[in-house]
Amino acid sequence: MTFLSRAALSFLPLVLLAPTPAFAQFQANCTIAATQADAPEYAEPDDPWIYRGTDIPIDEQWLFGELPNGVRYAVRQNGVPPCQMSLRVAIDAGSINEREEERGFAHLVEHLVFRESVYFGSGEAIPHFQRQGAALGNDTNATTSPTQTVYKLDLPNATRASMDDAVRLFTGMVTQPTLSADNVATDVPIVLSERRERAGPARRVQEATAQTLFAGQRLANRSPIGTVETLEGASAEAVQAFHQRWYRPENATVVLVSDADVNVLASMVEKYFADWEVPGEPVPAPDFGDPVAPAGADPDNPVGEVEIIVEPGQTRALTFAVMRPWVQVVDNLEYNRRNLLSQVASAVLNRRLETRARAGGSYLLASVGRDKISRTVDGTFVSITPLGENWEAALADVRGVIADALDHPPSQAEIDQAVALFDVAFVDMVEQSRIQAGSQLADQITQAVDIREAVASPETFLEVFRSISERFTPEQVQEATQGLFDGEVIRAIMLTPDPLDADKAELRAALQSPAVALADARDDAEPIDFADLPQIGEPTLPSLREPLGVLDVEKLEFDNGVRALLFGRNNEPGRVTVRVRFGAGWRGFDDDEAAYAHLAPIALVNSGVGPLDQNDLDRAAAGSKLGFDFRIEDGAFVFEGLTRQEDLANQLYLFAAKLQMPGWDPAPFERAKASALLGYESYNRDPNGVLNRDLDWLLRDRDPRFATPTPDQIEAATAEGFRRTWSRLLAQGPVEVAVFGDIDRAATVEALSRTFGALDPRMPLSEDIASRPLEFPEIGSGPVRLTHQGDSDQAAAVIAWPTAGGSAGLVQSRKLDLLTQVFSNRLMDGLRERAGAAYSPFVTSSWPLDTQSGGLIFALAQIDPALVPAFYEEAETIVADLAENGPTADELARVVEPVRQRIERASTGHTFWLNQLEGAAFDRNRAIYLQSLYSDYSDATPQELQALAQRYLAARPGLRISVLPENGGASGGEAMSGR
Repeated sequence: MTFLSRAALSFLPLVLLAPTPAFAQFQANCTIAATQADAPEYAEPDDPWIYRGTDIPIDEQWLFGELPNGVRYAVRQNGVPPCQMSLRVAIDAGSINEREEERGFAHLVEHLVFRESVYFGSGEAIPHFQRQGAALGNDTNATTSPTQTVYKLDLPNATRASMDDAVRLFTGMVTQPTLSADNVATDVPIVLSERRERAGPARRVQEATAQTLFAGQRLANRSPIGTVETLEGASAEAVQAFHQRWYRPENATVVLVSDADVNVLASMVEKYFADWEVPGEPVPAPDFGDPVAPAGADPDNPVGEVEIIVEPGQTRALTFAVMRPWVQVVDNLEYNRRNLLSQVASAVLNRRLETRARAGGSYLLASVGRDKISRTVDGTFVSITPLGENWEAALADVRGVIADALDHPPSQAEIDQAVALFDVAFVDMVEQSRIQAGSQLADQITQAVDIREAVASPETFLEVFRSISERFTPEQVQEATQGLFDGEVIRAIMLTPDPLDADKAELRAALQSPAVALADARDDAEPIDFADLPQIGEPTLPSLREPLGVLDVEKLEFDNGVRALLFGRNNEPGRVTVRVRFGAGWRGFDDDEAAYAHLAPIALVNSGVGPLDQNDLDRAAAGSKLGFDFRIEDGAFVFEGLTRQEDLANQLYLFAAKLQMPGWDPAPFERAKASALLGYESYNRDPNGVLNRDLDWLLRDRDPRFATPTPDQIEAATAEGFRRTWSRLLAQGPVEVAVFGDIDRAATVEALSRTFGALDPRMPLSEDIASRPLEFPEIGSGPVRLTHQGDSDQAAAVIAWPTAGGSAGLVQSRKLDLLTQVFSNRLMDGLRERAGAAYSPFVTSSWPLDTQSGGLIFALAQIDPALVPAFYEEAETIVADLAENGPTADELARVVEPVRQRIERASTGHTFWLNQLEGAAFDRNRAIYLQSLYSDYSDATPQELQALAQRYLAARPGLRISVLPENGGASGGEAMSGR
């Protein structure tokens, strides 16, 4: 019984500044009739295939069918977002089905399906769907796992004709791809480039982990990416044989969701899949194998395979798993009741592990989770990040917390806290069910097919969860906890940067030693009521309330300088987003405060508010829907939380209290330092890590504020320095509170008055801070050559140009988005399609609205070191041509239509409007230029993009930054191995 999170996407009419609403173009105008007289009637079978043998209530919004050739299908009418068709074709075969000499073939076939097929010439499929508004990678995609390959198409603006044609074309792609020698020769280098991009420490750790945890089973050496040897040895005949063996109607599930009667959808599936036939008898799936304890293992502690993975520069980590055979279950109600009880037990245990870490345990992070992996094992996985070199102490701490949970029942308070969080989540799913996106519903079916379980409505989940309330007792939760650690064999891996840390015998001995129960992680404190917390200040009503001038957004102003934006949408029940923008963002830091910026995302939020520390905040949030995300933007700091109307006052209190009376618990600060120190050396192990460390700093002309702090700088940072820095930053600059979603406006204004209206007056930003520019390196300051210590066949190349910033340039920034997408398509074609040089090169544009500078365009590719010059040559050739000739009309159409469709789909949710209007309480341009959002994209011309290419790309040479392996790669430029 599976479920996915709900999306909020139902549409309401809009009211705008213009007499003729500019957004009238957004109105959904589907031409798919709700019913079709020419479609046959399909009766729901008494025993739908996905519910066969179960007592789970049938979700009657689905129509399930089976064709005589073996194809199973599921169709459903859904208008979220309006006019979209979501099609999935799932093949019940992945990398685990490959023979030894076929490793990587499942994934290779996935590529070839999009290459050429019975109805598409080579390379025609993606452009065709782009012209219809589908975005590559989002709407048109495929995934290969060990057990399944899924082809996906989310087609916007669908009509009866376009839906029918899309199903026809997609059927031809999957069932009749052109698996020719030429196409295999074209796609193998692309897959190898993808493999190279994913190489390095992460892949080696992943492969070694699989070989240990799944020893003796097929999953141990069946990564979907395959091997160089088998991919280079792939022939058309061998690939055709794999396709014919597994791409059969008996192995296929088709899911179609759209705003049409289910009979129409079922008729489309049957029309195009009923005649699919493959010669020969079906081949049974191979035996995946079972986890087995070694001979002579202690039945009470059956430690089996262990492995030490040495990767210089990587953070120490431990994982041990209690493994059980995967068993095909009868997915009935009782099975799900037991699962839910097990999840509550895991939640209680994870809360204890976190409490121990916060109180000074010897590990930074630890967690327990039960998962069924690729129909291979049913395992309980324990993950640990030690705080330093003493991994034995970290392992002993975690095992001690687990031992105490196994020996002693939890308190009822601990259970109630966990149950309250689950209940809120399930209630939220019910509230969102009518606006769940069709794409999510389609994915839900393919996921259920893969794990061999049924599907259930959110109402069923809530009912089942509440039906077992009498089971949430200390005794039964303890029993469920014990079940988590009952298994056939225990396997473990340890990742370490130092080969002298440990050997396998020491790790095995540590796991076999008796665990000493630790009772100090129990947390049975009483719940906290927000009503008992101190007031922010004197409640003050807004001094001004007026329409913003777009939609029905209202702007509020308070005497203390705080401004608010309110936008109510009842089409998203139970969903409210609160976004607080304040202060100066990156502009506000002094040059020597980079460490305090870097540590803030962990330390600032978790250091508490007022009298509440981290554990208090958790208890206060139990039974509520609250969030507390934090980020730093170029011109503002941002708090954000997803909540609901009944919890909105508490959400506002948390944010306002953080500004007015922040807590300064030093423990989260020290934990953030430990995390930063543990992870620093990993930056230098591959090109992507080096870019994560240095790219922002380099593109900001080596501004010290954007530098990733070194270990010495982190060590030198103090809790007092953090408090001093953030006390200043939290108190200065304007505050805008945006509350968008399903709100009671009067209650929201009252809650704002008690929280943000009660804040002390804000300290204004100094002129130096407000006007401090974000600089781009001067012409002639590059190229820059960085180095990494990873694999010798990995490199990354960046070329970048400055643009500008500020809300007055919003129209221009939108057209730059289109220009960079054209650039990206050309770069993809030049590097990936023609040479297989890079799997996923891309070009992006950023245009900050809060500052008048800092805009960038940059292109990036992960690539073979020998091909770095080719990347720059290709990029410069594209720039020159765009400046001289501009894009073609077809190139522009291929990027405009997906953007138009994305706007139309996204505009049905309140967060779309929040993203467009954030900052509008202080900046009128955000509202004014909202009117032209759609037309700025849809009416863009090749000449406009050509002019932008001339102005920003061709007017100055791009800054080149390359990351090459040490002692290798192209020469030239300033060599840097780190800062």
